[in-house]
Amino acid sequence: MAKDYPGSPKAQQLLESKKQRLAYILAVSGLCVVFYILGAWQNSAAAPKTPTTSTTISKIGCDSSHPLPNSHSQPAPSLSSSSFIASEPMLDFEAHHQLALDDSAASAGTFPACALNFSEYTPCQDRTRGRRFDRAMLAYRERHCPDKDELIRCLVPAPHGYKAPFKWPQSRDYAWYDNIPHKELSIEKAIQNWIQVEGDRFRFPGGGTMFPRGADAYIDDINELIPLTKGNIRTALDTGCGVASWGAYLLKRDIITMSFAPRDTHEAQVQFALERGVPAMIGVMATQRMPYPARAFDMAHCSRCLIPWHAYDGLYLIEVDRLLRPGGYWILSGPPINWKKYWRGWERTKEDLKEEQDKIEDVATRLCWKKVIEKEDLSVWQKPINHADCIKSRKVYKTPHICKNDNADAAWYKKMEACITPLPDVDSEEEVAGGELKKWPDRAFSVPPRITRGSIPGINAKKFEDDSKMWNERVAHYKRIVAPLSQGQYRNVMDMNANLGGFAAAMNKFPVWVMNVVPANSNHDTLGLIYERGFIGTYQDWCEAFSTYPRTYDLIHADNVFSIYQDSILNIHRCDITYILLEMDRILRPEGTAIIRDTVEVLTKVKSITDGMRWKSHISDHENGPFNPEKILVAVKSYWTAEASTEQ
Repeated sequence: MAKDYPGSPKAQQLLESKKQRLAYILAVSGLCVVFYILGAWQNSAAAPKTPTTSTTISKIGCDSSHPLPNSHSQPAPSLSSSSFIASEPMLDFEAHHQLALDDSAASAGTFPACALNFSEYTPCQDRTRGRRFDRAMLAYRERHCPDKDELIRCLVPAPHGYKAPFKWPQSRDYAWYDNIPHKELSIEKAIQNWIQVEGDRFRFPGGGTMFPRGADAYIDDINELIPLTKGNIRTALDTGCGVASWGAYLLKRDIITMSFAPRDTHEAQVQFALERGVPAMIGVMATQRMPYPARAFDMAHCSRCLIPWHAYDGLYLIEVDRLLRPGGYWILSGPPINWKKYWRGWERTKEDLKEEQDKIEDVATRLCWKKVIEKEDLSVWQKPINHADCIKSRKVYKTPHICKNDNADAAWYKKMEACITPLPDVDSEEEVAGGELKKWPDRAFSVPPRITRGSIPGINAKKFEDDSKMWNERVAHYKRIVAPLSQGQYRNVMDMNANLGGFAAAMNKFPVWVMNVVPANSNHDTLGLIYERGFIGTYQDWCEAFSTYPRTYDLIHADNVFSIYQDSILNIHRCDITYILLEMDRILRPEGTAIIRDTVEVLTKVKSITDGMRWKSHISDHENGPFNPEKILVAVKSYWTAEASTEQ
């Protein structure tokens, strides 16, 4: 082959070609450097300055003369406002995203503190407002929320001396007196051992009106009648719960209880329960269905809960029947059970008590329930696994009839009806209506029957499994960016938009319980499948307040909640999101955490409001990286309390 020498024409052409390529590379590199410097200069020039507004938002029904208390007036709780943030870059979107606010949030300044008499404000169970409503069937104790002109625009204060609650499991037995300064129950229920005052704290001995030996011994008595430890019973309902000791002691048996009691003369029952780290809600059996889906609970319980079960054609037992899963149990202790022993102490006649029990037995029979056993102070009934025989029995029992064209799960402001909620059809008398549930803990991660049976349009097993995987990844990310999560600092957790319950399932590894909320206006009603997974929750319209006391949740998770309530694409504004955030502030403990997922535009708007609520917050990238349009806002509520002088 011919050889090219340095002086040959071909060699000169190759050399020239290399020079041209080198010049091209240098020119492109130079342009990149120039444009990079130019872009950096433009961004720095466009960076927004920190707003210095001193505007104070007006409030309705608040004492405007009450100053915002000094946040350093008390020793801070165990969490510091900076400890929640791991080494996560803080993103600034304000230079690139306009808020375009259509509501009052556009001028969000600093929200003032409410007057001290708002410290235990429960907007939808306000006793003054309740007096406007009918006392028949306790309708006045149901949810009655403020009208627009009654909404407050101030921050509900913690009482002076408020401290971070005891960590679970110590919180089951102790609470700080300053956090719930009410001695009424310790006096009124002194001989029943509900609650005792010991110096600067309350102690909960685990007693109850019908379990003087304590809740643990009482539950052992129930376990001798029906099996509580085999995984078949996971979700329970406690009507008229007191301070929720029954639910508190069931937790160590892997049974989670939805406890409820009205806001009544027994001050702060539900507040005590939540301070202990035990699930509870303010609620009452009156005229409306309880805000839970059909076939939700494996077991329901009443221990001298004072509900007239036989009255109104058995309406309240009919509601319990709706809520019980096929094969579920109803347990009753207290009047009229064992009336032959207690009738004198109950200050009632034998005839009166016998008549009441006969009527309860009759309603239970008409509901097709089976009397399992009555032993001493306990009586247990069981709901049938299907309605094959119950339908036939309507030839004998004309009332209550089986409901027709009824949405069994509908329970948000829906009146109770004196008819039996029908169970799903079965092919044989041995089949469990709606599908058999797996034992706990397998049921938490198995595809729920409502999905396998196609009861929820658009949701199948594949979507369920993908959802579970996604939430495991997301919670693993939360563990990295929210340090207190892995330190056991949280106990009461709320998921404001629970969807399939994937967040609760992924959180199951931590010492927490989750209140799974399904917004009443959701496209898919998924609360029933969440209960099938062995978790608890409720329906809620976030345009209204939640049925709980202030400062009752440690961590609030909000996945696209604000997009649901303010859809800018469809120009739908169901309510002012400022009030949703003020409600979150009301129910979040001082130094509690909020994790909010949404689009950048929504989160910049949310942050502009929470800054005025004195939350410490930052927006970070999605766990999958910066190119995902969804971002995460992590915020901590500041610690501050009412002034001591104001309280005096």
